[in-house]
Amino acid sequence: MTQSRLSAIQAGRFAALPLRNLGREYPNSLAHFAHNDADMRPPRELHPIFWGSYDWHSCVHGWWLLTRCLRRHPEMAGAAEARALYPRFFTIAAGIGEADYFSAPGRGTWQRPYGWGWLLALSAELAQWDDPQAAEWRDVLKPLETVILDQFPSYLAKLTYPIRVGTHFNTAFGLLLALHFARVIDKPAMVTLIEQVARRYYGQDVDYPGHYEPNGDDFLSGGLVSALLMSRIMQPPEFAAWFGHYLPGYHNGGAGPYQPAIVADRNDAKGVHLDGLNLSRAWCLRGIAATLSAGHSAHGVLMGLADSHEAASLPFLESGEYGGEHWLATFAALAIEGLED
Repeated sequence: MTQSRLSAIQAGRFAALPLRNLGREYPNSLAHFAHNDADMRPPRELHPIFWGSYDWHSCVHGWWLLTRCLRRHPEMAGAAEARALYPRFFTIAAGIGEADYFSAPGRGTWQRPYGWGWLLALSAELAQWDDPQAAEWRDVLKPLETVILDQFPSYLAKLTYPIRVGTHFNTAFGLLLALHFARVIDKPAMVTLIEQVARRYYGQDVDYPGHYEPNGDDFLSGGLVSALLMSRIMQPPEFAAWFGHYLPGYHNGGAGPYQPAIVADRNDAKGVHLDGLNLSRAWCLRGIAATLSAGHSAHGVLMGLADSHEAASLPFLESGEYGGEHWLATFAALAIEGLED
């Protein structure tokens, strides 16, 4: 896939947001499964690494973003400050503490699949980073990585139907992140499992009703993220045939159902999700177009839509509102360069 790369200026801009937030404990949207009074503890004790950035999963992908930016541009603005955070948070004891939280009874569904996928994506990013200490920091995550990998097959085995919503529970998004991890880390059995499951969930889809999107707090497109997943498991000719039946509105260069979402109030922590939707759609549209190739009749339309979606929300990452600032830059990075190298 050919996509743009983060520039050093963009990397410095995006990294500045997790730099401000990874060590910010409050306000905190604490989704917590408690067993008794003793479990009622502050975020920094419940989650020894991922206690900042408003909530657990945002903290995880904030670390993914910081790692991606440092890996791309070790000379970026704020690089020394950013790199100095890792030994403070990524300790062996903290990694065990994160795994212990997930392993406790009753927490088998916690952060599934969004947080699971982002933890695996962070692990993959650390595995690709040539920093001398990156392997040590990934080792810190391996206890939690192992817990998630052990649970993924049984989760998919019992998930009779995919979850197509445009928020954290979306199945295709979690599978995209897990597939990226499995390919980077070279786990062929996991790649095969995800490919089989994706075909079972989405392989027979036709006439996806994209005109019903978005819901008012979506940050993912249920239609496009599923299509991006299929583009990652199919060869281009097979995907082009599938896509023609799935979103036929783009046949012969048609305009299709997707236009940039309008964000009415960036002070609203749910409403600002629509900025994330625009950015994640840009990522999906570019990835789909790249698989279709430049000669496909939908290619130019999809690329133009990606540009307009990105332009609608990229200027607003630094809104001054924590509800958006703690997470949106991650999706800006996806819009610009995707997951893959």
